[in-house]
Amino acid sequence: MTTPSSPSNEETAILAGGCFWGMQDLIRKLPGVLDTCVGYTGGVVENATYDDVKTGASGHAEAIKIIFDPAQISYATLLEFFFQIHDPTTLNRQGNDIGSQYRSAIFTLSDDQAETAHDLIAALNNQKIWPGEIVTQVKPAEPFYDAEEGHQDYLEKFPNGYTCHFVRPEWALQRS
Repeated sequence: MTTPSSPSNEETAILAGGCFWGMQDLIRKLPGVLDTCVGYTGGVVENATYDDVKTGASGHAEAIKIIFDPAQISYATLLEFFFQIHDPTTLNRQGNDIGSQYRSAIFTLSDDQAETAHDLIAALNNQKIWPGEIVTQVKPAEPFYDAEEGHQDYLEKFPNGYTCHFVRPEWALQRS
């Protein structure tokens, strides 16, 4: 288990939006993202492993922990990108992956993160960026368990591996 802590020039975000391989591959490339780690959070099993999570019975979501430099990329900008690369309107599903382990969730580490997440979801819903209502959970962070080494950096190891994540720039928040 890892606990989020970082120097003042770094912040942590924990996001779940389906299979963590594709999310990690896209998010890691953003300027200001310093490190990423895939893992499991939001469930009831301590020291969760893939075997605990794969059926959905443990309650964990596949998630990504992101260490970022807020001077280079804001938490709000990370969340906007998160909403561009997965479908936040499908309950417990992302592409071909079905089950609560593939849910859309934002695990917040502060009141400011929670407020930013709620405000962004409201703005996206108000602008009808997605054809349906956003079902992304926003809840306080729980213990995060690093996934096994075989899952870390998966799409760098296997560039043609499975992903259901892609950038949808046309679904970006419109600023007035």
